[in-house]
Amino acid sequence: MTTAKLKQALLGEWVSFAPEVRPSAAKNPDGTLKPFYLSREFKASPGDAFELTIVSYADPYGKAPLARIYIKGHMAWQGDHPIAAGAQKVDFTADMAYEVTPLLQGFVDVLNKVAVDGYVPWEVGKTQSIFGKTFVPFGLAAGTNFKEYDLVYITHDLLFWGARNIDGRGFDTEENRPTNLQIPLVRK
Repeated sequence: MTTAKLKQALLGEWVSFAPEVRPSAAKNPDGTLKPFYLSREFKASPGDAFELTIVSYADPYGKAPLARIYIKGHMAWQGDHPIAAGAQKVDFTADMAYEVTPLLQGFVDVLNKVAVDGYVPWEVGKTQSIFGKTFVPFGLAAGTNFKEYDLVYITHDLLFWGARNIDGRGFDTEENRPTNLQIPLVRK
């Protein structure tokens, strides 16, 4: 699939068909990585614009939502990715919006300890913009846009992005760009 055809095929809305699991960068007391449970909703629009909503969960079945994360920005296409014919390296930059909505009191309690400068007190169900601000829980620094070096691959009407690195590293540099595929999204 050419880049032009991939961009066209990507347009529209995509969703997780079940809760997903990834390794997080956080570790358990025994040194093993903590699981990160989530679901995703992704929308690609003309002009390489995207919106991504992630709901994180405290459990593998998606019954206890912790937070809703919303980012909006642009994609930059960087060329072929070797994982599969037609896969492309794509950089995702949240250059339009980045918001967090805590959905569980325990997460609110944490945010009210570690994310206070520049924020009103956090409350369950109340969205706050973290766009362009320091946000310690996600490692964001003021004045910078969140960016991930990722990949996109569509086959059999399934949308694949890159799988989280096995050691929990994010996709924050070209060297950390994923080398394999994660659970796909389906058309909404």
